[in-house]
Amino acid sequence: MNRAAPAPLDNMGRPEPRLDGRAKVTGEARYGSDFIVSDVAHAFLITSPIAKGRIASIDTSLAKRLPGVIEVFTYENTKGLKEVPFSTGGGGATQSMQSMGPEIHHDGQIVGMAVADTYEAAQEAASLVKIDYDVEKPSATFGSPGVTQEDASKASERAKGLPQAGDADAAIAAAPVKLEAEYGTPTEHHNPIELFTTTAVWRDGEVTVYEPSQFVYGQKHSVAQKLGIAGDRVRIVSPYVGGAFGSKAQFSPRTGFVVYAAKVLNRPVKLVVTRDQGFTVQTYRAETRHKIRFGAEQDGSIKGFSHEGFEVTSRPDPYTVAGVEDSARVYNYGTVKTHVTLVHADRNTPGFMRAPPVVPYIYALESAMDELAVKLGMDPVELRRKNDSMKDTTGKEWSSRSLMKCYDEAASAFGWSKREAKPGAMRDGDWLVGFGCASAIYPTHIGASAVRVRLESDGRVRVQLAAHDLGTGAYTVIGQMAAEKLGVPMVHVSVELGDSTFPAAPVAGGSNTTASCCNAVMKACDAILAKLNPPTATTGSNTGAARDIEQAFERLGVGVIEEYAEYLPPGAKPDTMAHLYHGKPFLSGGSKGEKLMYALGAEFVEVRVHRQTREIRVPRIVGAFAAGHIMNTRTARSQLMGGMIWGISSALHEETEIDKRNARYINDNLADYLVPVNADIRDLQVILVPERDTFVNPAGIKGLGELGNVGTAAAVANAVYNATGIRVRQLPIRLEKLMA
Repeated sequence: MNRAAPAPLDNMGRPEPRLDGRAKVTGEARYGSDFIVSDVAHAFLITSPIAKGRIASIDTSLAKRLPGVIEVFTYENTKGLKEVPFSTGGGGATQSMQSMGPEIHHDGQIVGMAVADTYEAAQEAASLVKIDYDVEKPSATFGSPGVTQEDASKASERAKGLPQAGDADAAIAAAPVKLEAEYGTPTEHHNPIELFTTTAVWRDGEVTVYEPSQFVYGQKHSVAQKLGIAGDRVRIVSPYVGGAFGSKAQFSPRTGFVVYAAKVLNRPVKLVVTRDQGFTVQTYRAETRHKIRFGAEQDGSIKGFSHEGFEVTSRPDPYTVAGVEDSARVYNYGTVKTHVTLVHADRNTPGFMRAPPVVPYIYALESAMDELAVKLGMDPVELRRKNDSMKDTTGKEWSSRSLMKCYDEAASAFGWSKREAKPGAMRDGDWLVGFGCASAIYPTHIGASAVRVRLESDGRVRVQLAAHDLGTGAYTVIGQMAAEKLGVPMVHVSVELGDSTFPAAPVAGGSNTTASCCNAVMKACDAILAKLNPPTATTGSNTGAARDIEQAFERLGVGVIEEYAEYLPPGAKPDTMAHLYHGKPFLSGGSKGEKLMYALGAEFVEVRVHRQTREIRVPRIVGAFAAGHIMNTRTARSQLMGGMIWGISSALHEETEIDKRNARYINDNLADYLVPVNADIRDLQVILVPERDTFVNPAGIKGLGELGNVGTAAAVANAVYNATGIRVRQLPIRLEKLMA
C-alpha cells in the first residue's frame, strides 16, 4: 500500500505532474533504440567464454558466407581505433581493456561484432564465428589464488586524504566496551529495463550517435577521441533514458566499435546488447568486505571508530568507491581511522551504481551500530542520538543536519516504541517479528551547468540544456523552476534535454542534476526578469515582472527574450565551464568543501521470519528524509520509494553469482538475478522532513535520488536479528542463512 501524498509542506515544491508523462505512456518518447534510421545495418556482439587467456585463432569464413552478412569485425580489422583513458566518473571510459583481443582480460569481453542487413542474420553470423583460445587460470574474487592487493590511496584519487582523527587504536583499546565485526556485500548489476544500445549515422564526415547516456558531452568527446576526430564532428542524442543507475555514465568500448563500423561500411549501424551481454560489456557494483571496530563508554559515547574497506576491481584499473569518506562522518566518534584496499582480479572493471560509496559502507556501519547497541543494552535510536553532532570527528561542521528529526518522525509513524529488544520476543502465530532501523546518508553534489531559456510574449517558455532524465523527473523539476521563477503555468513550459547541441550540463550522477540545473535555470530566468522589469533602486526586486508578461514585451518592443546562463558552484575554477564543454564534469560538495553537505534520513523496517520455513517477509517500511528544498514532492517521493524498494532488494534478493573456478557470472539474466516483485512490497511510507539550507547552493537543493536505498539493507538485517537472534553479516540475507 502506497499512502497518499499530503499537501506541500514548508520548503516543499508543488507535486506537479510529470511534463514527460504523456509522452511516455503514449509511446511518443523516443529512447535510444527508437530512432528510425533508413538503411540501417544491425550488429551483434561476440563475447569471450573465458576470463583469461589469449585468442589463438579466428575463423570468420562461414559467418561471412551467410546471406545478408556485411562484415565481421575482430581485433584484426579494428586496429585503427584509439584508446580512451579509463575514468572513475562521467567523461571517460568504463575500463582500459578496450580492444577485441588477442589478450582476454575478463569473461564476456567483446572479441567480435557481426554486422548484417537484419538482426537475425547478424545474430546467426555471430554464432558461426569460430574462435580458439589459449586458456589461463583466472582469479575471480576475494580469496581466489592469484588476486593482488593494493593500497587504494596510492592508486586512486578518490582514496587520497581519507578521514583520520586522533589515535583510534588507542581509544578503542582503552574503551570499556568494544566491538569488532566483519561484513560483506556481493556483486550486483544495474539491469536497467532499457538495454544498452548504440546507433551510429555518418553524414558528410560527421557522426550522430543515438544512445542512452548520462552525460552526452562526455560521450561526444570520448567518441571523438576514439575515432581520432574533432569533437565538433560528433553529436550525441539521448532525450530519454530507460534507467541507468550509473551504468550509462561513461564511454563503453561497444560504442567505439559501432561508430567505427558505420564509418568503415559507410552505412548506419545499430547494436542492441542482449541482457546477458550487458553483465560484462558494462559495469557493476563490485563486492566489498569491511572490518569495523568500535570503542565506547557504558553510556553509549563512542570514543574510537575504525573502518577498513576492501573492494574488488579489475586487473588494470584502480576503480574504488572508498565509502569510508562518508561512514567516518555520520557520527562524532571521538577518534577515527580509515583505510581502503583494492583487490585486483580477472574481471571487467566495476563502475558507479546507485549511491556507489555509501550503499556498501553504510550497510556495514549501520549494522555495526546495531550490534553495539545490543552490546550496550541500549535502544539503537538512542545510541545514534547520543553520538549525533553538528561537527564530525575531524572538527568539520555540517551545513545542516536533520538526522534525529528524521529518526523522531519515522519512529513515531512506525510505532518503534512497541519494539521488544529481546530477539524472538515478538511473534504473530508462526511468524517471528523483528524491528530494525538504520541511517541513510548521501553527499550533496552540485556541478557546473549551462542553460538556454526562451520566453515569448504569449508567456510560453522553452528550456534547453544537455541534462538527462533517467526516469527521475528531471524534465519536470527543471520546467517547474522556470515556471515558478517566471510566474507562468507549467503547461506553458517545454523542456528539451539530452542533446549535445544544447548548452552543457553535468553528468547525471551523484544526485546532482536537480541542484545543478535548477540553479542555472534560476540564473537565466533572473536575467530575463531583469530585462522585463529592471530592479527598482529602492527594493532591488524584479519578481513582479512576470505578472504581466505581455505588457512588459509591448513596452520593450520585442516578441522574444532568450538568455544563456552558466552556473558555477563554489570551488569551480575559471576554466570549469570550458572543461565541461569538452566532456570533463566538475562536482563539488559532500565532504570536500568548507562544510559537510549531505542529505540524511532514517529508515525503519518490520521483518517477519517464519519459524519453520525461515521465509523472510518485509510487510512494513517507513523512511523519513531531509534533503533541503524539495522541488517537487511527487517526484521526490517516487525517487525515495524506488530507492527503499531497491534497498529491500539489496538486503534479501540481489547477488550476481560468480563461478569462482572460471571467474564467470552465472545468473546473467532476469530470471535468475533476483529482484523484488509487487508481492514483496506491501506498506511503504515516505516522510519528507522540512529542512532549509541555503549554504549548499542558492536554491537550497540537496538532491535525494540516491538517498532512499542507503541504510535499508542494514535496517532489514537489524530487524532479522531482532526477530531471530541470528546476525547475518554477508548480504543478501536468504533463508538458508537463518537455518539453526
